[in-house]
Amino acid sequence: MTGIFDQVLKVHPEHIDRLGHVNNVIYVQWMQDVASAHIEQLGLGLNEYLQLKHAMVAVEHHVQYRKAAFEGDELILRTWLSDLNALYSFRQYAFYRPQDQNVLFTGSTQWACIEIASGRPKRMSPSFTQAYQPLSDSINPYDFSTLYLSEEAKAIREESI
Repeated sequence: MTGIFDQVLKVHPEHIDRLGHVNNVIYVQWMQDVASAHIEQLGLGLNEYLQLKHAMVAVEHHVQYRKAAFEGDELILRTWLSDLNALYSFRQYAFYRPQDQNVLFTGSTQWACIEIASGRPKRMSPSFTQAYQPLSDSINPYDFSTLYLSEEAKAIREESI
């Protein structure tokens, strides 16, 4: 496993704002969606959070809108962990349009580990630190010549092409 997680998405009418392109708020929703899918794949999703009684919550986002996305576009939502310490994980995002080979959006989120009952910061348990491994420096996450899709996502993508 490389540590990169890709999700294929098709832009739908409900993603479009009055200017005819994807609304800025939608990108933040996609950040949440792809991060959630990634942690589920890592085996540490919402159900595990509830069992462990602690969870990761977003405390800071940085976003850069580079090019517009439009209805009907197929996008690759890519995410990976870039750093980790006892309380925080740092996640990166790059959203890519294969049709014209453009990165449309980049972003990052700082996630904090909290105790669910109190909302107070909590040191990550070994379950978290073992599952959440930062991407190796030897891998270029902006190289989209290789996609890191689940088998299910590959099948869905093949059907739509």
